[in-house]
Amino acid sequence: MNSSTINTETPNNSPDAPSESLVSSQDYASAALQDERYLAPLEKFYRRFSSPIKEFVQKQTFGSAILLCSVITAMILANSEFSDVYARLLHLPIGIKISSSVLETSLHHFINDGLMTLFFLLVGLEIKREILVGELSSLRKAALPILAALGGMIAPALIYFALNPSGDAARGWGIPMATDIAFAVAVLFLLGKRVPSSVMTFLLALAIVDDLGAVAVIGIFYTEQISFTYLFSGLGILGLMWLMNLLGIRRLWVYAVFGVMVWLCFLGSGVHATVAGVLVAFVVPARPKCNPMKFIQDLRFLLEELASLRNEDKLILASKEQTQIVEQIDKSASAVSSPLTRLEHSVQAPVNFLVIPIFAVTNAGVMIALDHLSESLTNPITLGVLLGLCVGKPVGIFSFTWLALKLRLGDLPDGADFRHILGVGMLAGIGFTMSIFIAELAFAGQEAAIASVKMGILFASVLSGLVGALTLFLVSQRSSARLHATADAT
Repeated sequence: MNSSTINTETPNNSPDAPSESLVSSQDYASAALQDERYLAPLEKFYRRFSSPIKEFVQKQTFGSAILLCSVITAMILANSEFSDVYARLLHLPIGIKISSSVLETSLHHFINDGLMTLFFLLVGLEIKREILVGELSSLRKAALPILAALGGMIAPALIYFALNPSGDAARGWGIPMATDIAFAVAVLFLLGKRVPSSVMTFLLALAIVDDLGAVAVIGIFYTEQISFTYLFSGLGILGLMWLMNLLGIRRLWVYAVFGVMVWLCFLGSGVHATVAGVLVAFVVPARPKCNPMKFIQDLRFLLEELASLRNEDKLILASKEQTQIVEQIDKSASAVSSPLTRLEHSVQAPVNFLVIPIFAVTNAGVMIALDHLSESLTNPITLGVLLGLCVGKPVGIFSFTWLALKLRLGDLPDGADFRHILGVGMLAGIGFTMSIFIAELAFAGQEAAIASVKMGILFASVLSGLVGALTLFLVSQRSSARLHATADAT
C-alpha cells in the first residue's frame, strides 16, 4: 500500500463533531471471545501473575525495597569476616583507554563519578518536567514547595554548622540538607489512602527542589580546583546541544553522544562530573515531533480505516493494508512522545533497580562497634548530621511553610493541614543517597569522618522514617474519627 492508499490528512469534518462509533457493542463482545482464542496455551495462566508483578515493579516501593536490601547487604559485608574483601573490592583499580589516553580510577570512584551521573540525569529530567508542566510550572504552584525546600536545607545546615563550626568537620554542612526521595515516597505509598494524594505531590515537588539545591551545593561548594579549559569546553558542547534543540533535532542517540563528551569535560574540569548529568537533562528537547492535536486527528482517521478493513475470521492482521496502518499508528505514537519523556522512562528502571542499589552496596557499608556506639553517636559530626536531618528538616520545612502561608505566597495542599506538613518534614529527614554522596565529597580520603557521617545518616533515616510515618498515620486516624463524628451528628 502506498501513500495514495492511506492518507493521514484529517477529513474535512470537524474533529469536535459527533461521530459514529467505530465498533458496536456486538463487535466488543465478539472481540472478547476472539481474545480467548487468540491467547497462547499458557498465556492466560501467565497473565495472572505477570500483571500484578508488573504493576508492583512500576511502583516506587519496589525500588525502595531493593535499595533497603542493598543497604542491609552493605552493612553485613562491612561488619562480617568479609570486610577486608569488601574494602579491597571498593579500591579495585579499573580504567578506560581511548587511543593514547588512559582514564584510570577505583571501582568506588567509577560508581560515584560515572554511574551516578545517570541518577543525576534522571533528577535533571524530573526537575525540567516539573518546571514545564508539573508542580513547579507556575509561581503560585511552585512558591510553597520551593520555600519549604529552602527551609529544609537552611535549618539542617545551620544545626550542623553550630555543632561543627571550624576545622575539616565544618565541610560537612551540606550533608544533612538532602532528602532521599525514593525512601520518603515509599513510606507515603505504604500509608496508602490514609494520606491525601496532594500531600504526595507536595513531597515530590519539595524533594525535587531539594535535589536541585543539592546539585548546586555540590557544584559550587565541593569543587576543589577548576580547569577552565575543560569547563568552558563542556559548556560549549552544552551550548551546541541547546542549539540542536532549537533546530528541532530530536534523536536521543545524538544527545547521548554529546552528553558523554560533556561528562568527560566536567570530569577533567574539577567540577563534579555528575553535575553534567543535570545540565545535559536541561538541553534534552521537551517538545515532541508531532503536534498532539494533529496526532489525535490522524489516529481517529487511521482507526476508521483499520475498522473498515476488519477481517471477521482471522486472528492476525491478514492484509498488507492493515499492517501498514498499524505501523503508521506506531510511528505517530512515537512522534507524539517527547524525547525528554522517552529518555526519562528509559533510564528510570536502570537507575532505580541497578545504579542506586550498586551505589548503596558500595557506599552504605559502615562498621558498627557496639562497645563504641555511644561514643560514635556523641561525635560532633555524627550528632550534627543526626540532628540536622531529624530536627532541622521538619523545623525548617514547617516554619518556612507557615511563613509562606502568612505572606499569602501559596496554599496548603488540598485536604491537608499543618500536621501533614510536619509529617512530611519528618519524612524529608530520610537523607540517604544524596547525603552519602555529599559526604564522600566533603570528607574525601577521611575514612573516620565518613564512617561517622554514615552512622548519623543511617540512624537519622531510620528514625525520621518511623516518626514521620507514625505522625501521618495518627493524623489520618484523627481526621477519619472527626469525619465519622460529624457524619453521626448530622
